[in-house]
Amino acid sequence: MFDTLSEKFESIFKKLRGQGQLTEENIQEALREVRLVLLEADVNFKVVKDFVATVRESAIGQNVLKSLTPGQQVIKVVREELGRLMGEGEANHLNLDARPPVAVMLCGLQGAGKTTTCGKLALRLRKEKRSPLLVPADIYRPAAIEQLKTLGRQLDIPVFDAKADMDPVQICIEARRFAELNGYDTLILDTAGRLHIDEVLMSELVRIKENLAPKEILLVADAMTGQEAVNIAEGFNQKLGITGIILTKLDGDARGGAALSMRAVTGKPIKFSGIGEKLDALEVFHADRMAQRILGMGDVLSLIEKAQGAIDRDEALALEKRVKKEGFTLENFRDQMQTIKKMGSMESIISMIPGAGKALKEAQGMQAPDKELKRIEAIINSMTVAERRDHHLLNGSRRLRIAKGSGTTVQDINVLIKRFSEAQKMMKKMQQLGPKGLRSLMGRGGRSPF
Repeated sequence: MFDTLSEKFESIFKKLRGQGQLTEENIQEALREVRLVLLEADVNFKVVKDFVATVRESAIGQNVLKSLTPGQQVIKVVREELGRLMGEGEANHLNLDARPPVAVMLCGLQGAGKTTTCGKLALRLRKEKRSPLLVPADIYRPAAIEQLKTLGRQLDIPVFDAKADMDPVQICIEARRFAELNGYDTLILDTAGRLHIDEVLMSELVRIKENLAPKEILLVADAMTGQEAVNIAEGFNQKLGITGIILTKLDGDARGGAALSMRAVTGKPIKFSGIGEKLDALEVFHADRMAQRILGMGDVLSLIEKAQGAIDRDEALALEKRVKKEGFTLENFRDQMQTIKKMGSMESIISMIPGAGKALKEAQGMQAPDKELKRIEAIINSMTVAERRDHHLLNGSRRLRIAKGSGTTVQDINVLIKRFSEAQKMMKKMQQLGPKGLRSLMGRGGRSPF
């Protein structure tokens, strides 16, 4: 979502780094460009005004102008203020410290992704050893109740058996009673939405709040809505007193202004972000990490967390033993690719590595990473088990057969085998060198042929 914003910030910072000495005049010029970039990204104009004023006050301080690297100091100020704007340092965890069952109410306009987000949140809470019950309280949208029940079956998470002819408030009250009797400690309320804010919608949500006293009232907002998302957030906050925001579709291609404005306008933290269609694609929102990503500095901490969540320690040890015994094969390589895919799209992973996203864009004629992985996986899957374990069996006729089976060309297979042979040699060298030698190799700029 923030690609365009990142590119423009990088352009501004490049000019600042090129300045031998900064003055108030060239800082003012840079801040004029920052203001334009934020306004073009659909950030609320009042938020932009305050942001630029705060950065100017810090950047024109004597400690910055007299420092050895004034350009980098200004960039540091922008990063810190961008993090503060999005709520850096605020608690972004759910407050569920109450007598169970604890109610968590999700609200928002129709089409923002509330129902899917209910499923994602329930899955996340179950991983945290809680016992959630999904409550379908949207009786107006056709098939909304059935959609939540379908999600529940997919996730193996219970859904309260609501009916479309029941009153939404009564559904929530009966669901709480059901949860008390059956040992569920968290109620996730999927409330109704509208195409716009109206009194009927709000009065119903207020009645649910009064009867259920939810510990969390989370606004589910579409990050691609732009300026209107800020107005929506203000409306829900005034009527309900929301406790936080969940931004959906943060992996889309919108300009990103809503994500930068909503916390500043409402004063409520962004707690989660939806970064894909998969039901595990709900991440805790870290303002400082998001600021780094927007400014092209990567997000290594989130990358490590993704890896820890995707890689099973026992599986990794089993793979290590197999590689030592049998050598590094195409079968091992395919298994490793499948593990990487659990971490999300390659574009999202690359965006977390400092400088990698920019380098990828500058690479001419290179396929999108996810398409490249799918193509490689299709080639390997079209091989027999024997061919995957010993690529030396791949003569001309076998390569032609594999090309037809995978929808690729013999040239594609030749390129893959060449790169794999290089990787295999490197793996052998790593095993011979051991851990100390491996660190030395990587220190000299060792890189994967893939």
